[in-house]
Amino acid sequence: MQRLVASDGEGFFADPSQTVGDYLTAWLQAKAITLKPTTMARYRAYVQADLVPALGHIKLDDLGYAHIAAFVRNQFAHGRGPVTVHRILATLSSALGEAVRHHRLDRNPARPTIIPRPAAAERHIWTVQEALAFLRYSHTVDPLMADLVELLIGTGIRKGEALGLRWEDVHLDERVLYIRRTLSAIDNNQLALTTPKTRGSKNWVAVSDRVATALRHRAREKCSSTAQGLRGDFVFHQPDGRPLHPQYALNRFHLLCRDAHVPRTTLHDLRHLAATISINASVPLTVVSKTLRHSTLSTTANIYSHLTAQAARAAVDAIDKTLTQAARPTTPPQPIPAARPHCDHIPKRHNQVTIIRRPTEATSYSSPAPKRSGACDHLATTSRQNVRKVVPSLRGNDLRPAKTLVGTTGFEPATP
Repeated sequence: MQRLVASDGEGFFADPSQTVGDYLTAWLQAKAITLKPTTMARYRAYVQADLVPALGHIKLDDLGYAHIAAFVRNQFAHGRGPVTVHRILATLSSALGEAVRHHRLDRNPARPTIIPRPAAAERHIWTVQEALAFLRYSHTVDPLMADLVELLIGTGIRKGEALGLRWEDVHLDERVLYIRRTLSAIDNNQLALTTPKTRGSKNWVAVSDRVATALRHRAREKCSSTAQGLRGDFVFHQPDGRPLHPQYALNRFHLLCRDAHVPRTTLHDLRHLAATISINASVPLTVVSKTLRHSTLSTTANIYSHLTAQAARAAVDAIDKTLTQAARPTTPPQPIPAARPHCDHIPKRHNQVTIIRRPTEATSYSSPAPKRSGACDHLATTSRQNVRKVVPSLRGNDLRPAKTLVGTTGFEPATP
C-alpha cells in the first residue's frame, strides 16, 4: 500500500502483480520506436526465447539476484556459450535499468553482472603479403569480391557500409565517398537499410587511387534495383541489381580465402587490417581514428593498443635521450694554441754553447785550403746551428787573452 501511495504521488503507477514477462513485453513495444531493426530483432529473440520462458512467471518486484544466478547456471548446463549468455544478461539488465530510471524499481537486480564480459576472440589479421595474395587470386576468379575487398582494406569502412553504398554517394572526381546508410539482415533473412553504427560514422571517407580503380571496375556493371525498400543503384549488387546479402558476401569470401591459400578471416577484420597498416606506417593515431570514424580517440587506442605499444616505447626513449643529453656536464672548449712566429727559435737547440778550438798541427788535409791574408786561420760557419767565434791571436807581449765564452744571447759577461 505504501508503494502504491508513493508511486501515485510521483506521477507513475506501480502494479505489484506485474510479472517479469509482462514488463519485458511492454518494454519491447516501447523500444521498437527508437531501436534499429537489427537491434530490435536481437532483443526480441532473447526476450521471447530465453528470458520469458525462464523468468517470465516471477513478479517483477520479487525478482532478485538469486533468480538470475540460477538462470545463468541453467543456461551453461544446457551448453550455451558465455558470449551468448552475457548478451542475454545485457538485454535483461538494459530492461531493468529502464525500470529503475522510471522509478518502477528501486534497484537493478541484474547489477552487478553475474558473469564478467567474455574476452574478445583472438583475431587473425592478414599480413600485407597475405592480402596481396588474396587480391591477386580473386581479381582473376571473382572480380566483384576483389573490388569489395579492395574497398574495405583501402578505406577501413564496415562491411554493411560497403554493401549499402550507392553510386550517388561516390564522387570519384573529388576522390571521396559518403557513408549515409548500412545494409543489415534482420534475423539473418530480411535485408534492410539502416543508419550507420554511430553518429560519427555518418561521414565522408577519402578514396585512394587503388580504391578509385576498383570503383571504376564496378561502374562498368551498373544495374538499378527495384526491390521494395532497396531501390537505387548499389555499387555491389546481384545480377538483378539488389545489394549483396551480407551472409553471401561472407561465405564467398571464406571460399576464396581457402582457394587462395591464405588464412581464413572475416570481412570485418579487413577494417582492422586497414588500421594496422596505417599505424605501422607511422600515421598519427588521431588521423587513424578519424579515418575509421570512431566516436572517441580512446576507442582507437584501446582496440589497437598492441600496435601503439611500439610507438609508446619510441616516445619514452626519445624523452630519455633528451634528458640524458641535457644532464651531461658541459666541457669548456679547449683553446687552440697560436702559431709560432717565423722568427722564433727551435727549443731543442736553445741554450747551445759552441767552443771552437784551433785545429792541431797533427791534423792533415788531403788538400789544405789556401790562407788569405788578414783572415782567420780556421774554418768557420755562420749558421744558427753552429756559431763559431774567432780566436784572437797573440799580442805583442806574447800573452794570449783569456778564453771567451759566449752565452746564448751573446750579452752575458765572459767567464775567465
